[in-house]
Amino acid sequence: MKYDDASWHYEGDFPEELPPEAGATHIGLFLAWLLIHDHASEELLEDASDQVQAIKARQITGAQLLMNTLDGKFLAQDLDDTGNAFALAYYQGQDDDSRYFDDYLLVFDDQETIYHVEDSWESYERLASVIDERFAAWNAQGRPQYLP
Repeated sequence: MKYDDASWHYEGDFPEELPPEAGATHIGLFLAWLLIHDHASEELLEDASDQVQAIKARQITGAQLLMNTLDGKFLAQDLDDTGNAFALAYYQGQDDDSRYFDDYLLVFDDQETIYHVEDSWESYERLASVIDERFAAWNAQGRPQYLP
């Protein structure tokens, strides 16, 4: 299953002044949160252990891992069972009604578009506490298939 693909963004309605990598920032911020919270699959750990550790050490960003190692694709095979269940419930959402994108837009409402958010650890910090809250609520609700 493919949750997202940076090319879906930079090959679509995308600001001309931005590099294609800007289409990966929103994906990378969520991916970084998952990896920091130990939701990488065994396969990803076998194939990209150094890069996962570099994210945890904040030496590279999630978008950099996504573009340089995962070919711009955010796939189910890169996450453990809990990571996949949460990504389905929060990132994808029922009928592609993503609660993650709702939160992303609220957190970065000072940006011109979702693609203008800087790929940085400062951006991650702005969003991580919101993801933490959503994950805690999802757990408290018994890990429903989708977040309301």
